[in-house]
Amino acid sequence: MPVLRISAGRCRAVFDRRKVGRSFHRHADAYDRFASVQQRVVRRLMELLEAHINVAPRTALDIGCGTGALVGALKRRYPNTMCCGLDLAFNMLVQAGAKGGKGCLLVNGDAEHLPFQGGAFDLVVSASTLQWLDSLDGCLEECRRVVKRDGVIALAFFGGTTLWELQECYREALSRRTSGDDPRMGRLHRFMGIEAVRQAVERLDVGEALVTSETEMEYHPDVPGLLSSIKGIGAGAASRGGAGGLGWRGILKDMSEAYQRRFFVDGKIPATYEVIYLIVKPA
Repeated sequence: MPVLRISAGRCRAVFDRRKVGRSFHRHADAYDRFASVQQRVVRRLMELLEAHINVAPRTALDIGCGTGALVGALKRRYPNTMCCGLDLAFNMLVQAGAKGGKGCLLVNGDAEHLPFQGGAFDLVVSASTLQWLDSLDGCLEECRRVVKRDGVIALAFFGGTTLWELQECYREALSRRTSGDDPRMGRLHRFMGIEAVRQAVERLDVGEALVTSETEMEYHPDVPGLLSSIKGIGAGAASRGGAGGLGWRGILKDMSEAYQRRFFVDGKIPATYEVIYLIVKPA
């Protein structure tokens, strides 16, 4: 597949999205080995699409296409559709391109500033990406701009209760060793809740919308295994604050002990992922 490189340009800095992009870029080779939840999300999103698409789209855009799982699923389901995959991490596109597939274009660009003309696509999709954006509003506006008036927007991204076990144990460990105003209290990524998503949809008046939430579970032998999985897909750089600092090893040790004590069952610890699905038919 051809890969076009377009400057991400106007990235804003609620958290460092360039840093996030570089992290996913570095971990592209390992992504598929660790992305089991993300692969399930792709399959579920395709199932939901079946109920909302009556005619095969002529053109489709996958925002945050990663290594190409969703683009590939679209091509298998709609072989005559011209698919375009966009991602901020260039090496993700290299991995997607290596998987082959005719009728696909891969673009290195920014989800909040889509480099396409208005009404370019019959279908706009995204899976496990939008939680890393500065602004869901901005991305929804861009989706509405580039999709045709009779098209469909289908998005899946992680919601507010994602990794709640890890977040609770991290805060418990940090509170034992630091003051309440320690900036590391906010270093874990804050996922948008489903009510905030509904409010964004209403605020932007994007059209007829279905917003639902489902839960996916992942299990690991211990906390280091969970953290390795998160780091393995490149998501470890998506925190809002700096890593490390005074007593960091002790904090990680306390967090692991709290997680094992509170959630360890049958030789494993759970990790919860809330997945928000948003299907929009523009007005």
